[in-house]
Order: sequence, then C-alpha cells, then structure tokens
Amino acid sequence: MYIERSLPLPNKSFMLLGPRGTGKSTWIKHNLKSAFEINLLKSGQYLPLSQNPTLLHDWVGHLKKGQWVFIDEVQKIPALLDEVHFLYEEKKLNFALSGSSARKLKRSGANLLAGRALQSYIYPLIYSEYHSTSELDSVLRWGSLPGVLTDLKNKQDTLMTYVETYLKQELMEEGIIRKLEPFARFLRVAGLYNAQILNIENIARESHVGRTTVDKYFEILEDTLLGSRLQSIQLGLFSKEVQHPKFYFFDSGVSRACAGLIFEDIDSVYLGHSFEAYIYHELRAYNSYHKKHRDLFYYSVSGGGEIDFLIETNKKTLSRARSFFGIEVKSSKTWDRRWTKSLITIREASQGKIHGLIGIYRGNQIITQEGITIFPVHKFLEKLVAGDFF
Repeated sequence: MYIERSLPLPNKSFMLLGPRGTGKSTWIKHNLKSAFEINLLKSGQYLPLSQNPTLLHDWVGHLKKGQWVFIDEVQKIPALLDEVHFLYEEKKLNFALSGSSARKLKRSGANLLAGRALQSYIYPLIYSEYHSTSELDSVLRWGSLPGVLTDLKNKQDTLMTYVETYLKQELMEEGIIRKLEPFARFLRVAGLYNAQILNIENIARESHVGRTTVDKYFEILEDTLLGSRLQSIQLGLFSKEVQHPKFYFFDSGVSRACAGLIFEDIDSVYLGHSFEAYIYHELRAYNSYHKKHRDLFYYSVSGGGEIDFLIETNKKTLSRARSFFGIEVKSSKTWDRRWTKSLITIREASQGKIHGLIGIYRGNQIITQEGITIFPVHKFLEKLVAGDFF
C-alpha cells in the first residue's frame, strides 16, 4: 500500500536523504519516471562501480538530455558523485540520488555537485499522511515508519530487525564503528534518554563507555540520520539559563527498540518524552517540506520554567530584533493552569522577543487562558499544516 507523501518533487537533480525505512526509494519510484536505476545495495551493481566508478558513463551514456537516472544509497560509493557531476554537466542528465547516511560523504570529501543538485530530506510518516490509517497512541508507542504503520501485527519484530540491521549493515559493514558491543550498550542508554537534555557524562557512565567515545557515537547517530540535537537558546531573561542541547531520535518506535523496551509496557514518563519527540518531528518535517527554513530551539531555566520549542520567526537585522514563536507540549489529557502561568512569566520577561505562545496537550477541547491558546494535538497538527503558526 502506497501512502501519498507531503514532500514536493524537485524539478532538477536532487539528493534525497533520510534514515533507512522512511520510504526514499518508494517515493522516488512513485513520483519519478527514471530511464535508468542503480541500487547500490545490490552486489551486482555495487561491486563493479566500487572498483571502477567511471563505468557509470558506459551504463548511462546512451541516455538523452534531460532523462533521469536514479541511484539508490549513493553514500556507499562517494566517488560516484564525481562521475554524476561530470554527466550532469556534459550530458545534461538529471539525477535522483538517495542516501541514508551523510557520514561517508562528509568524511571522504565527496563532490556534492557543487551546489547544482538540490538537497531534500524525507522523514517518517507525518500526521497529514497517515491520520486516516493510524491513531496517535499507536504512533507514540511504535513510531511512524511506513513499514511499521502498514503492518502493525509485526511491529515489534520489524523494529527489532530495524535496529539489528542498522548495527550490522549501516555501522559494522561500512566500517563506521570497529566494536559492536560498546556501541550497543551506548545505544540502549541513549534510547532511554530520548527527548531529554543531553548529559554526556551520565550516558558515558551508564553505558560504561568513555566520554569522548560517547561524543563520537552521538555524531554517528546524527550522521546516519537516526537522531538530531535541538540546541538551547540563551535569551538573557533569567540567570541559570540551560545551555546543553536535547537529543531526539528520529522515530519514537526506533528509540524504544534501541532502549530494549519494545516488548515492555511503556510508562507515563517515557510516553511523555515520546509525545514531545513526536511534536518535534512534525515541526521538522513541516519546516522542511514547506521550505520555511526556520531555526528551532528550546528554552529552559535551571530550576525554573521552560518552553519546549522556540521557532525563530524573525532573524536579527540592523533595524529589527529577532523574535520567536513558542510551543509548550504536555502529554497530559488535562491542562494545568500552572503551566500557563509559567509560560506567561517567560513571555513577559522576553519583552516582545517571544511574540506568540501556544500549548499542546492530549485533551479534546481548545482552551484559552490569559491570551494563550492550548490546542488538542490533532487540532494543532491541522493548523500547522495550514501554515497558521509559522
């Protein structure tokens, strides 16, 4: 079953990046009529091209100007991008390139087509794509990978296999890590702390891995697109503003599988973090698919209040101060007025820097308290896609 995606199709050569299992190949094949396809996961194509990337000229040299060539998992042979660049310039062919890791491309100094190819990202399914086939509670527990949502009967086995495949194929076989055991210990601990402030020392201690190694491991998660950091922002409103970033796995089901909790009942605390991560991924996907190019942060005061997400709606110029739109997320099905008071305190202290604030919760009613509107999650997502917030 194909699920229509929100990602717009570029009108020129592009590189589509996204974690394994997010539907890159399916989306390209569904939306693009390519004249020639190369899948570097197939040894019959990978081996000859890895030994001699110039073979690409022989394989696609007969194509006409403007025709499309699709190369799947291009990061497996970074040198191939030099040949793609040449064929793009000389033969005027269009290329659709997909990849699940930016690490080998960056480390090898690969030719990224000198900016001539657009770069796009694809994410797990978002609310506007799946809401007719799945419920929020299921997504919070099992994530929204297409292979999971379309086969919920086998969700646990699918997620465990996903993590095992990532460890084996993405990391060990590609030579990204040399020892599997310490990384597996780290991954289990990191999965427990999804959507929380990053404390490298604690994670190093709990996973029995050195601090510098943990730093390297988080870089690997980011480079292989399994997670991303959300930076904190210091607005100078209060003392003791938190400076450490938060870390989010790209999918709540995958983070739960990494933590070894896929066969355990999910507790309310972990569910709360999954809900925050869920909103983060919806914001990232919307920001990317709609080309908003807005920077996202979080704001927190040690021992005080916080705002889960601050979207920078105006950058600072010579004549204008930067400004933000804030979103506070609560997994509760009832909204506590104390949360509103905390938001008001921060908003007033910002002196206009935070020009808008909303809340999101898992209840059913839209609530307005002292100028702040609190939305049920489904209503928020509908209004987000409509462009009502930024």
